[in-house]
Amino acid sequence: MKPKVVVTGPIRPVALDLLRAHCDVRIWESLEPAPNEWLKANLADADGLFLTFNMRLDERLLSYAPRLKVAAQAAVGYDNVDVAACTRRGIPFGNTPGVLVDATADLAFALLLCSMRRVTDGWDMVRRGEWKNIFQIPFGVDLAGKRLGIVGMGQIGAAVAQRAKAFKMHVQYTNRRRRPDDEDIGAQFVPLDQLLATSDAIVVLTPLTEETRGMFGEREFRMMKPTARFINVARGPIVQTDALVKALKEGWIAYAALDVTDPEPIPADHPLLQLPNVLITPHIGSATDETRDRMALLAAENLLAGLFGRPLPACVNPEVDPARK
Repeated sequence: MKPKVVVTGPIRPVALDLLRAHCDVRIWESLEPAPNEWLKANLADADGLFLTFNMRLDERLLSYAPRLKVAAQAAVGYDNVDVAACTRRGIPFGNTPGVLVDATADLAFALLLCSMRRVTDGWDMVRRGEWKNIFQIPFGVDLAGKRLGIVGMGQIGAAVAQRAKAFKMHVQYTNRRRRPDDEDIGAQFVPLDQLLATSDAIVVLTPLTEETRGMFGEREFRMMKPTARFINVARGPIVQTDALVKALKEGWIAYAALDVTDPEPIPADHPLLQLPNVLITPHIGSATDETRDRMALLAAENLLAGLFGRPLPACVNPEVDPARK
């Protein structure tokens, strides 16, 4: 008998085909979150869970699945998952690090370029029919010679640093600990306050944890240069949104380019959307066809490994992965 897998929302066809080749798959196909009744009924005898990011895996959901052996989702972050609860129940949880590094770094750098060269401001001027001569146009700033500060120097941070060096930027970073290879990366480790005060642009790449939630507030924005560009491609709640609005309105910083917001999706009447010095994209950091296929396949491979007695390729809590013991 094939193991039973519950999928809580639409996933990439390549991953669904792989799961269906080996498992009895029950999938919630709507874009709306799966209702409680459906989850209870289908998780009751489920062996595996493919979690979509619009769901939270917590004690409540786990209580519906007494037979669950493994869970996974197609994301590197897992702030929607109570990993401790999974660990208490002996359930390994798989994520998808590595496969989205380049796509996310590309998007971070695209936002950096747009904010420093005022690309969208120029497009808005043309679209509104306001481009009348060669003198009244948006002026940006050079990237070459500017100092980029990276908050969170993991794989994505290193990839952003690599791109910045190609544009002749000076790179500094702050992290929980100094990277032993930072000289090879071409980045200088500095304390957070020094990074905030001296960077011409700041890219946030740190994961969302209890320590980083609300990390950027009034104090941090006031420390930045009034010409600074602030780019967030990590998680929205790392930033205190009211403080960011105030910083942009009062000129503490020059511009914000965000791929993530709090709340998310951002309401159409939100104060951020009324400001001229903001660019927001709808959480598209990993949104390329190739990357999303790789993410979904890795999540499916995590599930299949857990179901068939192999070590998960990417496990957040490997201490409860039976195949690693």
